[in-house]
Amino acid sequence: MNKRPLIDFTELESALQTFADERDWQKYHSPKNLAMALTGEVGELVEIFQWQTEAQSHLAASDPATAQAVRDELADVLLYLVRLSSVLGVDLNEAVVQKLEKNAQKYPKGDSTPSR
Repeated sequence: MNKRPLIDFTELESALQTFADERDWQKYHSPKNLAMALTGEVGELVEIFQWQTEAQSHLAASDPATAQAVRDELADVLLYLVRLSSVLGVDLNEAVVQKLEKNAQKYPKGDSTPSR
């Protein structure tokens, strides 16, 4: 594993834990419920792009009609993902580093055709 983490969500995990504790939401934050909520938020993000052209989709984060919604939904996805990993005890940095290593083997440099 890298000496310096690629990502560090320690402070965010702590803030999300505090947020849940202050509202007594622990009882609702099962992995199942968090995964379902994450899926819902991804659906809300996808909905923004649903009828856009490829060109419009590239501008979604800068178009005044969609920019705030894109930011909000990306944040919601991240918050639920980090909360889910925290509840499950998954170190996201370690998982990401390992997955990048697997992907490097599966999709070698210079090969634009994915191997399956």
